[in-house]
Amino acid sequence: MKFSAALDVDLVACEGDDEVTVLLELQAPDAATTDRPASALQIVLDRSGSMGGAPLEGAKRALAGTVARLAPSDVFGVVTFDDSAQVVVPAAPLTDKQAVIDRIMGIRAGGCTDLSSGYLRGLRELKRASVPAGGATMLVVSDGHVNAGIRDAGEFAGIASKAAAERVVTSTLGYGEGYDETLLSILARAGSGNHVFAADPDTAGAAIAGEVDGLLSKAAQAVTLTVTCGPEVSEVSLYNDIPTHQLDDGKLMAELGDLYAAEERRLLLRLRFSDVGTSGPAQIATFELTYVETATLTEHTVTLPISVNVVPGDELSGRIRDPRVQSERLFHDAQAGVLKASQAFEEGDMLTGRRYLAMTSHILDEAVSAAPAAEADRYRSEIDNVKQMFDASMDSSSSRMSKRTRDMYHQKNRKTGRRDRDY
Repeated sequence: MKFSAALDVDLVACEGDDEVTVLLELQAPDAATTDRPASALQIVLDRSGSMGGAPLEGAKRALAGTVARLAPSDVFGVVTFDDSAQVVVPAAPLTDKQAVIDRIMGIRAGGCTDLSSGYLRGLRELKRASVPAGGATMLVVSDGHVNAGIRDAGEFAGIASKAAAERVVTSTLGYGEGYDETLLSILARAGSGNHVFAADPDTAGAAIAGEVDGLLSKAAQAVTLTVTCGPEVSEVSLYNDIPTHQLDDGKLMAELGDLYAAEERRLLLRLRFSDVGTSGPAQIATFELTYVETATLTEHTVTLPISVNVVPGDELSGRIRDPRVQSERLFHDAQAGVLKASQAFEEGDMLTGRRYLAMTSHILDEAVSAAPAAEADRYRSEIDNVKQMFDASMDSSSSRMSKRTRDMYHQKNRKTGRRDRDY
């Protein structure tokens, strides 16, 4: 695993308040040259009445294609839900792929939407079958708001977080314009997985295929970042919207989930100081990256110390901020605007949503100006994506815009498990 850090400034004041922004960059190992260990994919599929017709048929075709791509040693299962959960394909190795495909194609639409019954039943299936060494992915596919069973997003998040600790990643696919984007995105966040919006069967099929791509090329799993701060640091915060835990010893741990082969991630953190004291070099924090290499099932730990020079406040006037870190901070500020736009659209406030998208474009313009020449195109591409989203808002419903912007925020801010894509 490649792991490096860059600071926006390496000089901090010895007295008064100050802060440092740290950009962490990591890259997963390349794909294994030997056979990969078996993995597991558990599908939890909404078969409520609203899924009837093209949505359900498209999902079934995509799942049949998924079965064809997996290895016989991979564990695969399908649980459907409407008023209650039904096990269509018991989680087990794919020793008879045609029989599994036949069961999938026999799924029919039913009644209400009790997502919790399907999700909990899927977890039980994985537990019964035993999660293989390569880990497991739970993919929840739904097109509607929950109207039975557990409805509280916090309760869902707690269940997904516990599952992630047991090497079960939860990803969610929202189908059409009727699902609850807030609930599905929270479920994916807590489960260290992906949340994707699919407007039609073709998009849904591509999204399901993308999850399989990640499963087949998984290079690192159970990736965590632990931050240990020195006494000089009064506060540490993470820009990326990923699960974090405050440990008993004062350390901060962030859950990154699984990484596919050669996947690159960027994490941005802020460290704040108050009356550091003595001038001179100071190690202010240590970043510890822990992961299991999928090819060998070996646990690795990479440690990266972070140091600054502490100087009197009157010596800070000439310090210059690192343009890469500064532009990345602006990028994350822009993503916060995308989230606010999504929330406004979800409330039906199209005007406020558009204002937030316009604000996002202006912040990204600043990122282009701040960025080194080699990286400016990355932010220009983001500006194009946001402008396309703004233009789309002129002809789309607030529901669709809420889902499209929430999908954008999830992918661009969290960068979980999938390569960046255009919108």
